[in-house]
Amino acid sequence: MPPMPESTARIAAESEPCALRWIDAPAGHGHLDVLDQTLLPGRVAWRDCRDVPAVVEAIRSLRVRGAPAIGIAGAYGMAVAAGEALAEGLAGVAIRDHLAARAEALATARPTAVNLRWAVERCTAALARLPAGATARDCRTRLLTVAREIHDEDRRLCAALGRHGAAILPAGDVLTHCNTGCLATGGAGTALAVITSAWDLGRRFTVFADETRPLLQGARLTAWELVQRGIPVTVLVDAAAGHLLSTGRIGACIVGAARIAAHGATANKLGTYALALLAAAHGVPFYVAAPSSTFDLSLADGSGIPIEERSAAEVLAPLGVRAAPAGAAAYNPAFDVTPARLIRGIVTERGVITPVTRQTVAATLGAGSAS
Repeated sequence: MPPMPESTARIAAESEPCALRWIDAPAGHGHLDVLDQTLLPGRVAWRDCRDVPAVVEAIRSLRVRGAPAIGIAGAYGMAVAAGEALAEGLAGVAIRDHLAARAEALATARPTAVNLRWAVERCTAALARLPAGATARDCRTRLLTVAREIHDEDRRLCAALGRHGAAILPAGDVLTHCNTGCLATGGAGTALAVITSAWDLGRRFTVFADETRPLLQGARLTAWELVQRGIPVTVLVDAAAGHLLSTGRIGACIVGAARIAAHGATANKLGTYALALLAAAHGVPFYVAAPSSTFDLSLADGSGIPIEERSAAEVLAPLGVRAAPAGAAAYNPAFDVTPARLIRGIVTERGVITPVTRQTVAATLGAGSAS
């Protein structure tokens, strides 16, 4: 699928960064805009997603990324799909067939983050409740409502998650991996929301951000967000984490998640498992922060979590710069799985799960709505 042309990019005007937004337009021609994270930190630009292939491309190419954010993008993508049906004059069964095909394309754009399929299936469930004779406009109205609900819910979940996590974050500097802030969610973030909430409450510390090889989401995105907030940030290569932890300077590690199994095993950006092992070896508490929508209770343990394998080019020529000789192969899983035994606690919008067991996960997720 070819990349979206640069002519569709627009310089962002928002004072607060965000990952995506819906642009309304007359006659059902609204569309999804995504902040193109592949251009950060050098350029802040928005790209139009006016059809479902553009939404799928944006998700696959990491223009929009982060489990909650791609779930929201998938939901808005369903509204885009209904707009396609409206523009093509589809009616009756043809509308449902079109939306079903688009739903599958969106849900499978990236396999590991459970939020994407969860959001698309929430949209398809809403469609199923519409009358059989619903028009494309009816479908679009309903899908856009659901997408906005998911987006608004995520903002509230991030705020609640940040409050719960800030209350338990120990003293000392903080080490994080990948990007878990407003660029990865519909709100303030997951792990980064914990960090920024603690800062807003008057805590003072330095955030150490792993570069997060090979695409440098920590260096490019997390550092950028923290600089915008005026929070001290130091970028380190992933391989320096062990040495840093050995100094005693780090009070806690906190990361996000793409999918969490029923007993607490957590899939997150590659390098998270190694960081958890290092934290355990040095007696540093290791926390995960994620909303309840990131849990996949159908999976008993982490062995069932699908791990996305990405292009060799991301390793051999990261960010388009050749770093290995022609003829070399690459191993590029995008995620790894951290066992529950290495996780001190999982911060959710419903509270902190600790110790992390099947029983405590079930008890917390069944404990009502977000606070």
